[in-house]
Amino acid sequence: MSRRIKRTISPGDRSKDRTKDRGNGGSGHRSRKTEDRKAGDRPPAHRAAGKPQRFAEPSQERREPRQERREPRQERREPRQERLERRERSGPAASTAAKAAEPQLPTKVQTVVVTADENNMRVDRFLEARFPGLSFSHIQRIVRKGELRVDGKRADSKDRLEEGQSVRIPPLRLDAPKAARALSEAESRTLHTLKEMTLYEDDDVLVLNKPAGLAVQGGSGMTRHVDQMLEVMRDAKGQKPRLVHRLDRETSGCLLIAKTRFAATALTGSFRHRSARKIYWALVAGVPKPKQGRISTYLAKEEGEDDTIMRIADHGDEGASHAVTYYAVVETSATKLAWVSLKPVTGRTHQLRAHMAHIDHAIVGDPKYFNKENWQLPGGLQNRLHLLARRIVIPHPRGGVIDATAPLPPHMLQSWNLLGLEADRFDPIENAPEE
Repeated sequence: MSRRIKRTISPGDRSKDRTKDRGNGGSGHRSRKTEDRKAGDRPPAHRAAGKPQRFAEPSQERREPRQERREPRQERREPRQERLERRERSGPAASTAAKAAEPQLPTKVQTVVVTADENNMRVDRFLEARFPGLSFSHIQRIVRKGELRVDGKRADSKDRLEEGQSVRIPPLRLDAPKAARALSEAESRTLHTLKEMTLYEDDDVLVLNKPAGLAVQGGSGMTRHVDQMLEVMRDAKGQKPRLVHRLDRETSGCLLIAKTRFAATALTGSFRHRSARKIYWALVAGVPKPKQGRISTYLAKEEGEDDTIMRIADHGDEGASHAVTYYAVVETSATKLAWVSLKPVTGRTHQLRAHMAHIDHAIVGDPKYFNKENWQLPGGLQNRLHLLARRIVIPHPRGGVIDATAPLPPHMLQSWNLLGLEADRFDPIENAPEE
């Protein structure tokens, strides 16, 4: 009797069989699948003969995702390209270019020539302008040690330079330049106000129409004035525009300002040599006789308990200065008031106000010099100083002439309208002498 023996295959044997099939490529279903995979997209013969290619479409579906995966890789190459470009920009050549763009430190002795713009400039201001990063203490040290020479000679920091002089400058150590900052909201408003006040402006000169009530410079309890407002106009070197002359707080009109050191020197010289022509308009009490004339006196300061005024002085009095003013009546309002045009030859403090009070025709609304008793202000006129710096004509620092005219301020325009005065009338002061 025959006995059938059932063979049991352990899991380990199955593993060995699979390894053997893969290793020797033996005949079997597994090896055919492997050959099919190696053949790529060519279907087996028995499938091509009659059976549908159930895997043809899915194989294409698999290729499409692979194609889709390639596109993101293409996108990823762009940031890499940008990184390469950034590396090129930050490479040695870029570093060299950046260093070349930076201001070079004067590491060795150099000799420079004073230009026309720098004529009459102080030595310390000259160095500040040439080297904005130079500290004040460093300037004082090199001057004190005699390291800075002008035409081969030692110089003091307050000495004035002349065009064409040679200045020997030692090696300097510059402080790090301050980064430019944006204007605050308040500073932006101040700059806008200055622009609205501007009558004339170029690279060197600014002429403002100063309103009545705004001080030119600070004083006791003064928080807002023109000089402080000009802080918002500092240039890249930290220089701000400079006042060239002054106007009283309650006087409105043309105020001349220099935007550069060169312009400040030239314009100040024009005032000193009396080549600047200033014309003022005023409303005065009564009608001066004669209608055109010259006022020549000496003026000296008189200190009071609460205030300071200019008094008429004698020649030789301590602190007395000669003052000359030409006047001309333009139009009258009966015998009560007169519109007067004034041309000061000198520029003393309160000169026009003191001179008109001296001839008994004080300016209307003047709180210091209006001394007429039992005089009533006509109805409708404001009790404010009726004095306008109407026009300024002065040689421009770089050639030509600056000629700026300011309109009547609101309170004076109101008075002109009430009195029927014609603001466009011919001004006879045009023919007054210049000295």
